[in-house]
Parts: sequence; C-alpha cells; structure tokens
Amino acid sequence: MNSFKIRCKFVLVLTLILFFQGASQTEATAALKDSKQPAVGTVASDFQLSNLQGKTVKLSDQLKKGPVVLLVLRGFPGYQCPLCTRQVSQFINSAPKLKAAKASVLLVYPGAVNNLNKKAGEFIQSQQLPANFHFLTDPGYKFTNAYGLRWDAKNETAYPSTFIIGTDGKVKYSKISKTHGNRSNAKEVLQKLKD
Repeated sequence: MNSFKIRCKFVLVLTLILFFQGASQTEATAALKDSKQPAVGTVASDFQLSNLQGKTVKLSDQLKKGPVVLLVLRGFPGYQCPLCTRQVSQFINSAPKLKAAKASVLLVYPGAVNNLNKKAGEFIQSQQLPANFHFLTDPGYKFTNAYGLRWDAKNETAYPSTFIIGTDGKVKYSKISKTHGNRSNAKEVLQKLKD
C-alpha cells in the first residue's frame, strides 16, 4: 500500500512537471511570435514578394520612393474574406490621397503554395489597382512567419495587419488584429502618414 501511494505521488508530480513545461513552451512560442512582429520604432525587416505576373517587389526599393503602407490580408482560409475585400476597396478609394502622401501600398495575400495565385487572382479580379498599389502573394507563409503574423488556428492564415514604414525603414504605425475585425481604415492611416 505504501509503494502504491509513492507511485501515485510520483505520477502526480511528473504530470505537474509536464503540464507546466508544456505551458511554458506555449508561452515561449507566443512570445517569440510577438517578438518578430514589427513594432513602432523598430526597423522593418526587408522582404521581397512577387505579384501575380511574377514581378518581384522589394520593400527597400519601395521605401526609396516614399513611405510604405503594408496591409497583410487573411488570404484564402477556405473562402474569400469579405472584410479583406472591404478593407482593400476602402484603401483603393483613398488612392489619390495616398499618392499625395507619396505612399506605396503593398497588399500581401498569404497562403499555401498550392492554388495560391489562382485564389489571389479571384480575390483581386474585380479591383483596378492604382499605380502605387502592389498586390503580392506570400506562398507558404514565408513572409507571414518572418513577421510573426501567422494565425495558427483552423481556417485561419494570417492576422489582418497594417503597418506604415517610413523611408528610414522604421515602423511608424502598427496595428495587428487578433480577430477578423478591428482593422485599420484608410482615414486612420492617412492621418498617421501626416504625423
């Protein structure tokens, strides 16, 4: 009987150790992801992505022309996100004001490699992009992971996010939504570009 109690206590202690170790790893993973996310005042990591025609667009090249508004969309989580569609339309409608602010707009559409360009094409097909807008794909979430924006949940792809990156490469504005809503709008971004 005594050895049974000792074994029970051992199993209980071992279970508690494994539980807290797992919780610590989850917290460490979340902290690592958050540390990769561009924060105001930090230098944004350079990246290059391609548009649907295969042309490469590099952040550092765009910054030579003026500030960059970076919109990270949800991609195709099994459907075309209506909130992404509305947000992109709103920014396109504000294109003349964004152009007056000398801003380029990079729209990033992340997803799995298979069928990404097809789904991205379906998303953007009804939109006429102004010259200072670039619609880019992120196959395999390489960019999304590098920026700590991967939303690892069923039917999710990336946290909808908006950044303003100044010509010095520093993040001037950052809004990362951990929900489908609560996104930046064009009016808010235009105000921040003036600041």
